[in-house]
Amino acid sequence: MARTIALMVAVLTLIAMPGVTSFASKDDVAKPAGMTVHEWGTFTSVAGADGKVAMWLPLSGPADLPCFVEFENRLFKSLGPIAVNTGRKQLTYLQARSQLVAPIRMETPVLYFYTDQPQRVDVRVAFPKGFITEWYPTAKVNQTSLQTGVLDRSLNTNASINWKNVEVLAADAKVSFPTSKSTSHYYAARSTDANPIRVAGQNEKFLFYRGVGGFAVPINVTVTNAGKINVNHLEGKPHAILFERRGDRLGYTVLDTTKAEIVVDTPALTSNFEALLVELESALVDRGLYAREAKAMVETWRDSWFEEGTRIFYIVPETMVDAMLPLTIEPRPVKVARVFVGRVEVFTPETIAAVERAVYANDTSVLANYGRFLGPILERVPGSNRVNSVLNAAFTKYVDQAARCSN
Repeated sequence: MARTIALMVAVLTLIAMPGVTSFASKDDVAKPAGMTVHEWGTFTSVAGADGKVAMWLPLSGPADLPCFVEFENRLFKSLGPIAVNTGRKQLTYLQARSQLVAPIRMETPVLYFYTDQPQRVDVRVAFPKGFITEWYPTAKVNQTSLQTGVLDRSLNTNASINWKNVEVLAADAKVSFPTSKSTSHYYAARSTDANPIRVAGQNEKFLFYRGVGGFAVPINVTVTNAGKINVNHLEGKPHAILFERRGDRLGYTVLDTTKAEIVVDTPALTSNFEALLVELESALVDRGLYAREAKAMVETWRDSWFEEGTRIFYIVPETMVDAMLPLTIEPRPVKVARVFVGRVEVFTPETIAAVERAVYANDTSVLANYGRFLGPILERVPGSNRVNSVLNAAFTKYVDQAARCSN
C-alpha cells in the first residue's frame, strides 16, 4: 500500500484551468410553475487492469477552486470532520490530499434553482458511501471521522451536507458574486439562467459541493493485449463516448449502448472539438438539462475532460445518482433533474509506453500531460530506481502545489 500511495502522488504540474465563458442567449425552454431544480456533476474513476475501479488519490492535483470555497478555512487550517485517522496520528485535509486513496472523485455537483417567485428552501444531500470535501456557500457538514481503508470497504460514512434557509432570489435580482484574481473553472458554472441564491449572506448562482467516494461504477472497462477497449455492462446506459487525445489530435466514438458488451478500437484521431462538444451537450440536454446548463458543464470541464490520454464518458443512470446522493429539498420542487457524467480513465499500452519513455528520459513535460493520473499509470510501469527517483522528486512539489487555492 505504501508504494501504491507513493506512486499516486506523482503529480508534476498544475493543470491549466479554463477561463470563464459568457453566454448571451437564454434557454428557450418552458419552465413549469413552481420551483424547478437541476443538478449536474461528475463521478471520476480509474479502470484497473481487471476493469474494476482502481484505488488512486482522488484528492490529488493542485487545488483548482477559489479561496472563498470552504475547504480552505475549515479543512486546511484545522483538524475538521474529514481528518484521516491512521492509527498513529490524524492528518489534516492538506495531508490527506497526498495520502488518502479511494476509488471515486465526486467532482463539482452544482444545484440550480428556477422559480418565478422568491422562495426559501432547505436542502440536504447525503453521501453514505463517501465524504464531502469542499462546498460553497457555507453549509453544515456531518460525517464520521475518516479512517484509512474506509472507502474501499464500502462502509457507511453517514456523510451529509445541509443548507438551511436557502434564499432563492428573483431571477432578475441584482447581486454580486464572490470572485478571485486567478482564473478557475468554478466560474463557468454561473453562466446559466438560474435564479441567484443566498445563504447566510453569501451569494451564488448555485449550491456547490465535492467529495470522495467508495462505491463501484456501473461499467467495466479493460484493455486487450492488442490495445482494443472492452466495455462490459454498457447496455441501458443513456449515452457513452470513448475519447482519446494524443498531442493536438483527438478522436471519439459513440458507443452502442444497446449491447451489454462491446470491443472497439481506440478512435481515429481525426475529430475536432466542435463536433465533440455538440455531441456531449446534446446528450446532457436529452437527459434533462437546459442548453445553457449543458454548455456550462462542458465548459467547466473542457480542459480536464479532454486532456492527454484515453477515457470513457457515460451518462450515469439517475437511479444510481439518487442511490449514491439522496437529495431532499423542502418545500419539494415540482421538478428535479439530476444529470451526472461518469468518467473512467483507461490506460492503453500506448499511454503506459509513453510514460515509461518519459520517465527514463526525465521528460517532465510529457509526464505533466497526465496530471493527477500519473500515479496509477506509473503503477503499471515496471519498478525501477529511476521510477522511484522521479516520484521522490515530485513529492515536495506536489504538496506545495496542493496547498494553493486560486486567489
